Amino acid sequence: MGLQRARRVALQVVGLYRLAHLLYAAGVVTADPVDARAAAILAAVCAVTLAVYGAGLRHGRIPDRLMWTDAGVNGCLLPLAAAVAIGEGPAAEAHGWLAVQALSASAAAVVSLRWRGTVLCFVLLTATSLAVHQVVRRPDTAGLLEHLSALAMSSGLMAVGWWYVRRQGILLDDAQQRALAAEAARARQAERTAHHAALHDTVLATLTTIASGGVDANAQAVRDRCAREAAYLRRLVQLTDDPGPGRPPPAGGTAGTAALEEAVRSAEALGLVVKAQYHAVPELPGDIAAAVAAAASEALNNVRRHAGTGLAYLTAAGRAGGLEVTIADRGTGFDPADTAGAGTGLRRSVHARMAAAGGAARVDSHPGEGTVVELRWPA
Repeated sequence: MGLQRARRVALQVVGLYRLAHLLYAAGVVTADPVDARAAAILAAVCAVTLAVYGAGLRHGRIPDRLMWTDAGVNGCLLPLAAAVAIGEGPAAEAHGWLAVQALSASAAAVVSLRWRGTVLCFVLLTATSLAVHQVVRRPDTAGLLEHLSALAMSSGLMAVGWWYVRRQGILLDDAQQRALAAEAARARQAERTAHHAALHDTVLATLTTIASGGVDANAQAVRDRCAREAAYLRRLVQLTDDPGPGRPPPAGGTAGTAALEEAVRSAEALGLVVKAQYHAVPELPGDIAAAVAAAASEALNNVRRHAGTGLAYLTAAGRAGGLEVTIADRGTGFDPADTAGAGTGLRRSVHARMAAAGGAARVDSHPGEGTVVELRWPA
């Protein structure tokens, strides 16, 4: 981003440089008497300039082929044509208004081309000025030397300015990358802290109670709690598992993952077994994460209350620019068109909540075939 911005700024500076040369040329051409041949050449210069710099401003840089078009047509072809067709006057001079366009062409080459292309462009522009000097009827050696000096100075000053601006853009990009890395590290640390607290309050508390002998380890309630804690540990391992060499680390998505995990654990605390999977859950704004988790919690509660099964499946995965959460069961199912069967929970707590957050929900269910609830953000 920083380097792109630096290139765009440099291109704008070069564009203003070319505009100044065109204004100077227009003043010379429109002076009495007006030479129709010079006016036609100026029109051609303006047309090429408009195409080249228009494309450059749209794309953030001048494409190589257009840069060579500008240097070849405005800097080389037209000055030679003017020297042959007109022969003398400000349009045909090796240092006249037409040759001056080479100054901005060389400056643009510094920004747009690699260093070898820049050197080649400078050599071609210099050779063109020398050739025009040999062809015109009244050569002006002092004017030619002044023009060549200006051409070298234009290229040199632009090279120094572009080096500085480019360096600042690279430093800005590096600073942004470090800031993003630091923010990701803080997010991972916050997630680890949250998991450590959850482990302390759940798994560690359960193990400590069993170790102290204060409860019967074979009691059904204790076994159910151990099963829930084991499921939580499996999900935790999934989230923090090493992705292996050459693969990117998992995008745990602190807010989204934590909110969904809270919904899963709340459902498990009420006796529902939830098989949860998280795949590259993206970072979400806090209010969005809360809305998606609340809708998922309502969907899980519907499974527990109405599906006639004690098992649900929750899958959360990142998709293009957002999140998709699926809650499925293999229970009794229902007809979504039946308003009484669907109840107000799905309408208010799932559909309406997701819509208010800028997302969408879809329910797919048939009697005897289970239910699938899809939550998408953004819609």
